[in-house]
Amino acid sequence: MKPVAPKMQHCAIYTRVSTEHGLEQEFNSLHAQREAAQAYVKSQAHEGWKPVRDHYDDGGFSGGSMERPALQKLLADIQERRIDIVVVYKVDRLTRSLTDFAKLVELFDEHGVSFVSVTSPSTPPAAWGD
Repeated sequence: MKPVAPKMQHCAIYTRVSTEHGLEQEFNSLHAQREAAQAYVKSQAHEGWKPVRDHYDDGGFSGGSMERPALQKLLADIQERRIDIVVVYKVDRLTRSLTDFAKLVELFDEHGVSFVSVTSPSTPPAAWGD
């Protein structure tokens, strides 16, 4: 009997930096975050993980606000059920507000979306701030 292949999991990688400083460089912080997240997704391919084509990159946006273009696009794609897993380099790339983090987790739960931080433990860090 053949083993059953795992269900495909569509992974969205979200990246963010607070300032535009350095974004003009050929390889910048957004690229580094994406590269690490892509490597993590690739390491989970045996579980059916596959990155989506869309990039969700907010360069020059504070993590203290949810008003970020790529984040809003990500949330819309989650609501349209295009995303199964959100992958970030660090939790604070998604948000620096504990209240916003709770709202995001609630939205993820409502839509059956998992959240993974490549470098952080599965719980939010004790020190939040912008």
